[in-house]
Amino acid sequence: MHQIPPQTICFEITETVAITNLSKASQFISELRNIGCRFALDDFGSGMSSFAYLKNLPVDFLKIDGSFIKHILDNPIDSAVVEAINQVGQAIGIQTIAEFVENDAILEKIKALGVNYAQGYGIAKPCPFDLVLY
Repeated sequence: MHQIPPQTICFEITETVAITNLSKASQFISELRNIGCRFALDDFGSGMSSFAYLKNLPVDFLKIDGSFIKHILDNPIDSAVVEAINQVGQAIGIQTIAEFVENDAILEKIKALGVNYAQGYGIAKPCPFDLVLY
């Protein structure tokens, strides 16, 4: 058995799964957060009622759906959606993560919008754990 501190664990739950049974998801997340685990709400923005239930779902991070990030440079609607998600997240104390950051131009755009973290091939390609330097 491994002794992994719960504070080092961050679970991802998709927006769709979370809203399927909001009360059970909220209870589950709360219980694991009580022992120190953290949660990221994945694919945020892909659902219909994202902002409505967000204040009742105790997550630590919002992973902004990659479909908005991919075209953020040439689609003003995608840019506005990312900006809105980030602003709401910051206002309620939830950090944001941009998925599908594929190049430096996208990285600079999300930095300018105030997004907290980036994920994608523009940052680093996925690699096996034995190659990760800690």
